[in-house]
Amino acid sequence: MKITKILTKSRGGKTMIFAILIIFGLLMSLVVYLVLISPGKPESFRDEQGNIIEGAISEKIFVRIGGVKQGMFIRSKNIENPVLLFLHGGPGFPNYFLIEKFKPGLEDYFTVCYWEQRGGGLSYTSEVTLESMTLEQLTSDALEVTNYLRERFAKEKIFILAWSGGTTIALPAVSKAPELFHAYIAMGQLTRQRESERIAYDFMLRQLTALNDQSSVKKLEKFNQLATETDLISFYNSATRDYLMHELGIGTMRSMKSVFKDIFLPVWTCRAYTLGEKFKIWKSKIIFLPKTNLKNETLTTDFITAFPKIDVPIYFISGKHDLTVNVDLSREYYNQLDAPLKGFYTFENSAHGPLFEEPERFREILEKDVLRMDIKQSDNS
Repeated sequence: MKITKILTKSRGGKTMIFAILIIFGLLMSLVVYLVLISPGKPESFRDEQGNIIEGAISEKIFVRIGGVKQGMFIRSKNIENPVLLFLHGGPGFPNYFLIEKFKPGLEDYFTVCYWEQRGGGLSYTSEVTLESMTLEQLTSDALEVTNYLRERFAKEKIFILAWSGGTTIALPAVSKAPELFHAYIAMGQLTRQRESERIAYDFMLRQLTALNDQSSVKKLEKFNQLATETDLISFYNSATRDYLMHELGIGTMRSMKSVFKDIFLPVWTCRAYTLGEKFKIWKSKIIFLPKTNLKNETLTTDFITAFPKIDVPIYFISGKHDLTVNVDLSREYYNQLDAPLKGFYTFENSAHGPLFEEPERFREILEKDVLRMDIKQSDNS
């Protein structure tokens, strides 16, 4: 009997060791795979013969901006083209992985700088303090990046394209220094985000109730129908909000139904980042950015009142199905905004990301309207 017990324990121990070795082997294989697909370089522009296009540029660089090291990708098929500064959303969560995945073609028209804002992505560093993570500081950084680009590429002015949370930085930057910019293109312009969140919450609750999705309804009801400011802030900062928005097609894109499959995994497979840089993206997103006051500052600012006039041509682009940043509120702001030239464009088949959902129409607007400083294709209703 004792011998049997000893043998049983021995076999059990061997089985456990074998299982640990298998798990360790799988993890090591995953790490090796991630290293292999993480060269950390943006893709070069090549001709049909596979040669790098003369006059093209595709680089990842780090520049000291606002006293700290910040990263950016600069890409163009022709460095003589006008310069465009692209401000990602969040604020603080870079989306270059979507540029690599969908290739919307901005580089056909511009020399594009995909700057990763302080505290996020390539620009997440121990040099960045929580106290420095304010919209005012990010705006100052954006202007410093603008001047870096103007000097480097010998341009008097540049274009600026901001998406979602990036508009909370671009708008004050353009307002403060209009002489630096040809035009401002806003995709998903934030206005009164408090009101936007309430509209989105009510829509989601109605839709999920109609679908008899009791589990999701209960998740929403935990926020007490946004009855208090605390409930509203908790909802705005919650994973539940993002998850259900994507599930209902009112999030990043109508076709994006899974945050895990469509955002988390594509970041890990983006070849422009090293493995260490990918860890930094998620460390910033999960640990650092939630400690900042950026989202609350975004939620409490009334951008309609704060910026009633902009002294450059403006082009507002919104998806018809966008409830992440409410399309109707963006249009309301557009109608009130005083600017020398205005255009509002509604994308019928898009949610929050028209650049990636309907890139052909987006490029047409850039080519026929923005670069010509015109508004022929706008729907100014």
